[in-house]
This record gives sequence, C-alpha cells and structure tokens, in this order.
Amino acid sequence: MIRVLLADDEAMVRAGVRAILASGGESEVVAEAGDGRQAVELARAHRPDVALLDIRMPRLDGLAAAQEIVRTVPGTAVAMLTTFSEQAYVTRALAGGATGFLLKSGDPYELMAGVRAVAEGAAFLSPKVARYVIEDLGKGGGGGRLAREEHARARVARLSPREREVLGLVGAGLSNPEIAARLHLVEGTVKAYVSAVLDRLEVRNRVQAAIVAYEAGLVETET
Repeated sequence: MIRVLLADDEAMVRAGVRAILASGGESEVVAEAGDGRQAVELARAHRPDVALLDIRMPRLDGLAAAQEIVRTVPGTAVAMLTTFSEQAYVTRALAGGATGFLLKSGDPYELMAGVRAVAEGAAFLSPKVARYVIEDLGKGGGGGRLAREEHARARVARLSPREREVLGLVGAGLSNPEIAARLHLVEGTVKAYVSAVLDRLEVRNRVQAAIVAYEAGLVETET
C-alpha cells in the first residue's frame, strides 16, 4: 500500500483526492495538511511514500514545501497538483525535486497512475499539462518550439530502437517494473536501459528524460 501525504488548502479538494486514491485500492492517505508548513511537519512525522502537494497554499507554498520535504525526508517522493494557469511554476518545482505533475481536473486514473509512478521512482507528467511543462523547460533549446523539437529528435537519434522504446515509456510515466512487464524484460535489464538512456541523452534524471521524450514526439499529448 502506497502511503500518501495530501496537502491542499481546500477541504473539498482533499476529500475528492482521498476518495479517488481509496477507490484504486493501491494508496491510502495517512495524513492531510491545509498549508505548506503543516505538510512539511507531517512529512517528517509520517515519512510517507508520496507527498501530493497543491502549489498555492498559505504559510508556505507547495513549491517551498516540496524543496523542504525533498531535503529533509529523502525517502518521500513529491508530486505537484497543478492547474493550467500554473505552468510558470514548473521549473521551480523540478528544481525543488518534484517528479510528478498531476492536473486537479484530470482523469482519476491519471491521479492514481501518477501517485503509483512517483512512488516507484518514476516520473509522471499528466498528458494534458505536458506541453506546458515542455514550454517552461525548453527555453535553452534554441528558441522556438520547432527548434526544441528538432533538437530533441536529434538527441533521441543517438539511441537504439529499444532505448527509444524505453524512453517513450519513461515519458509515459511507467516505472521500471511496469516497463519490464510491457516489454517482457527482467527489471534489471530495464534499469540498465534507463541508465544508458540518461547517459546518452546527457540528462540527470527521469523527469528530464521524460521532457525529451515529449519534445521528440515519443509520447502522445492530449489536446
């Protein structure tokens, strides 16, 4: 069972998210916070598998809370709850160590899949917000969107067909065990492929690899 800390200043949102996670049978909310400061305190006390944080909260916003949780509770993965109006915060969230971006108004399956993915050490970008993530992170890729996409495709061209397949699944938010099951490989082999992909793409983590996968067109985004 995945132990989740849920932080949002709106009680109705917390109730809805808690109900969705409970319905999946994989996760349980072990603590709830109404502001970022309380979220940090509860993360330290409960040491959950995942901290699911709203971005806009009183006392301490979700971005600052994410940084503090990553720093002081390293065993807890952090995912952000976002809205379309908050893409400007993505760079700060990534820099703070968040590995998931989930849309509040998204499909319940995405919420459950995202929590599961980050709990297992993967990156998860809600398809409906992925393009905003790309726009916010791609400022150093040569200017416009087309230039960034061309650059990403050139980087992906360095990979073998199997490595490209693995990268696409990383971008889709699958964990190593899920990729292994999908490709009928042992988990150790998938881990080796993921390490090779990170090295060849010259990225530091799965989140950055997922961005490359999106920009190169290896992952479909919803409109």
